[in-house]
Amino acid sequence: MSSTSPFARKVRIVLAEKKIECPQVEISPWSADNEVHAYSPLGKVPVLVLDDGTPLFDSRVIVEYLDNVSPVSRLIPEPSRQRIAVRKWEALADGISEASIGVVIERRRPAAQQSADFIARQERKMREGLADLGRGLNDETWCNGEGYSLADIATGCALGYLDLRHRDLGWRDAYPNLARLYERLSKRASFADTAPPAG
Repeated sequence: MSSTSPFARKVRIVLAEKKIECPQVEISPWSADNEVHAYSPLGKVPVLVLDDGTPLFDSRVIVEYLDNVSPVSRLIPEPSRQRIAVRKWEALADGISEASIGVVIERRRPAAQQSADFIARQERKMREGLADLGRGLNDETWCNGEGYSLADIATGCALGYLDLRHRDLGWRDAYPNLARLYERLSKRASFADTAPPAG
């Protein structure tokens, strides 16, 4: 796990919501001696290692597994239409997180090697993704309009990562409905306990 990864946070929140006990190991995917490659060919976090030693990687695969392994607090609806709607929210939120991380990584490169075009493309994804989240939420309490779900978890993780790494984006002012959603989510123990460290 990584304490700042929005994808690892998503899995940690699902574990908490599903009341599944799971030992967690903090590993930086950026370190030279990255141990993640022993479990994931992509070297990305999170990775869930099952009791039989089978590794599951990619947060979307992991959360689906966790939602199916325990009947507590179903986070992905079973009816097809509702399920697709929740997974669409997750894909959009994950896309915003991926773009956000892309900008962070690019800005860590020496200034002369940074690509302004790449950063602009990722920032456009972030802006347009946020606009779509805002339109989709509208005046609803929850993302899918029917109750708390994986859609809210993924969206909350993306918004939390923007707070951590892109405070200058001003998403709260632009989308007060998303700000209200994030404040509501932040009061849940699963979100409070997984908040990334400041700085």
